[in-house]
Amino acid sequence: MFYASAAQHKTRRHGAPAVSRTTIAAAAMMMCAGCVWAQESGPNPGPNAAVAPVLVAAADAGPDPAATQPLSDTIQTVLVSTRRRVESAQSVPTPMTVLNGDELEANRVYRAQDLQQLLPSTTINYVHARQMSFAVRGLGNNPASDGLEGSVGLYLDNVYLARPGMAAFDALDIEQLELLRGPQGTLFGKNTTAGVVNISSRKPTHDVESQAELSAGSYGYVQGKLVLNRPVTDALAARLSVYRTQDDGYIRNRYNGTRVQGGLRQGLRAQALYEPGKDFSLRVIADYNEEDSNNGTLIFYNAGATGKYLAQAALVGGHPVTDPEDRAVTLDNGSHVNVHQGGVSAEANWNLANAGRITSISAWRTWNFVPHNDDGLDVPVTLNVGQSAKHRQFTQELRWGSSPGAVDTVAGAYYYYQELENNAFAVNGPLADRFNGNPAGAWNDVTSNSPGTLRVNSYALFGQATWHATDRWDLTAGLRGTYEDKRVRVIRYAPVGPTVTGPALTVRNARYGAYDSGPLALHQSSPSALLSAGYKAWDDVLLYASLSHGEKSGGINLQVPGAAGAASLLVGAERANAAELGVKSTLLSRRLQLNANLFATVVHGYQSNAYDPATRTSYLTNAGDVRTRGIEFEALAIPVRTLHIQANVSFNDPRYLTYKNAPCAPEVNAVSCDLSGRDALVNAPRRTANVGARWELPLDDVWRAYVNGNVSYRSSTYGTLDASKYSRIPAYGLANLSAGVRSNGEHAWDVQLWARNLFDRQYYTSMWNGTFGSYNAVIGTPRTIGATARLDF
Repeated sequence: MFYASAAQHKTRRHGAPAVSRTTIAAAAMMMCAGCVWAQESGPNPGPNAAVAPVLVAAADAGPDPAATQPLSDTIQTVLVSTRRRVESAQSVPTPMTVLNGDELEANRVYRAQDLQQLLPSTTINYVHARQMSFAVRGLGNNPASDGLEGSVGLYLDNVYLARPGMAAFDALDIEQLELLRGPQGTLFGKNTTAGVVNISSRKPTHDVESQAELSAGSYGYVQGKLVLNRPVTDALAARLSVYRTQDDGYIRNRYNGTRVQGGLRQGLRAQALYEPGKDFSLRVIADYNEEDSNNGTLIFYNAGATGKYLAQAALVGGHPVTDPEDRAVTLDNGSHVNVHQGGVSAEANWNLANAGRITSISAWRTWNFVPHNDDGLDVPVTLNVGQSAKHRQFTQELRWGSSPGAVDTVAGAYYYYQELENNAFAVNGPLADRFNGNPAGAWNDVTSNSPGTLRVNSYALFGQATWHATDRWDLTAGLRGTYEDKRVRVIRYAPVGPTVTGPALTVRNARYGAYDSGPLALHQSSPSALLSAGYKAWDDVLLYASLSHGEKSGGINLQVPGAAGAASLLVGAERANAAELGVKSTLLSRRLQLNANLFATVVHGYQSNAYDPATRTSYLTNAGDVRTRGIEFEALAIPVRTLHIQANVSFNDPRYLTYKNAPCAPEVNAVSCDLSGRDALVNAPRRTANVGARWELPLDDVWRAYVNGNVSYRSSTYGTLDASKYSRIPAYGLANLSAGVRSNGEHAWDVQLWARNLFDRQYYTSMWNGTFGSYNAVIGTPRTIGATARLDF
């Protein structure tokens, strides 16, 4: 991938010659006593021990402009702090992929749901901000569950995002994104069983920096961005980033001729960095994002085995669009999503004389989601249905990292508090009974509200130590203990509607009758552990192996239960055991980077979303025991200075070991089904691949031209937990291309033409159960063509 340090970025932007690693190393050895970040736990001793402090010291020395740097003739060192010390990503003994902000910009990846086109072994389900999930190696597809945390942990500037939908905003001023695969928890804030996505925004610097960007493209797409960075005093710097994105949507609503699956997103991030000296720093970040859109529009995919949905739609005079290739719907009420989210965080670091470093991270975040969902028909059956959510969270992390030595140690404590209020609602129209085959008056013109409340207190102690046994051997052990207390109550008020008696009243109460779960509680202790070994076979070849255990605490269904009663609201913990065996190498005078790893994970009590056709609601469940195993490859090659080629490929064998009480597909006439031994995990493709290339041509001393392209592929997979053949998501491949010219100097321009989904491939990112055994789908974005102009001034 196309990485370079911020220091190299700055140097080459202004036309200065590249400095050799030996020259920088000599300078850095004299100045690194004042290098704040290099003291976090110290670089990993060994043959390349000078690399981390060299680039870290340089990275803090100047501005970090967003303009993409010229291509280098060698692979540059990528710095990460996932082990709470700054080091090269190639020296960390775990599968890891790093994308910097330049690469996200070059590939026009500004939405979280597009990351799967760059990241290996990653699937992102997205309908709208609430129905969003991240999965790694097939694990984690459990969206739309307010009482459940994700199997993949999301972090923004070291702050845990409890809801996956908190990442559903446009990428803004991003420095770096890291994907760690496998169970995590001995260092990160929350336990996770599948992986971590760690996002870092650009920090304030003590240099003047200004950047403006404007993009326009197909389907009414317009996006503007502004970044301002200013020194305030010798010790204080500030940074402001703002964006606004507007698009019309790419699905045609034939009912009124409008477009849906678009809207307005906008937000800002304001930062202040206070560094009075080398021994203390304080970074305060405030951000706010909002969305006002008609995202969440599903298209009809098929009618399933019976075709009953289409018969019932015809009975009430409905005209659903039956060909998903038309990219069209007929909605009389339309869909709408309103999201407001934001937060404040403060990270303080104290360097103690010869005693390591203390870090405190305090954060408060809020997330409000209000939907309006149509039933998919152009007649008044259901006028509005959905679930709103109001989420609040507070996190506090306190940790200590030792000074560099034979053993690098990190230890700390973590607290997480969450309060959530949601409301499942339904507003029926005058044709609800006829469409659903009910006695007259049962559901017609009935309104139902079902509020739920959730309170979570989570406490954890953690520690991890790396022993540098020799110049070539590192041994790491980590342990975490988490205790969580969850309390919930679910209520459904009596339905509001016309007065009925007899069979109509019985049917109404069965679906919308009053309910009160009373206070419910879930108390759980969840350990995490890690053992790993890294061996430097050669200076640029690392062999590693690891064993890890991760647990995600139980969840709570914030839905009115069926016949199983209140006990069915509680969902058991998800426990994962994983093994990794891999190699990381940089070869051919740093012109070729090859990484590969074998993995195997067994998950007990896999948490997932299921659909109950009787109540027509989704609910949480422990979907038996799951195994994933496979191999992953990543490569970066620089055959010539002007051409960089990257690729990642993964082969996965995901399947249920045991799942004897699975929900059945509509075409199967049984109460429950046995999926044991089957490759039937939701949206878990067996094969994924991403290949990209970037070529540059210097035009003169100021201007250079470039072309950037990438191709991604995902094999077919099941789209719903019932493993129906009618919910199969077909395999697809996508191609993206961009080309432009950019300049260097004090006023640097970058003008780019781009095309996403270049060949206009129709593809589906997720599948959903519909009424009467039918299936609905989320279609991917069609071909979009546009232009972007950016000015650094």
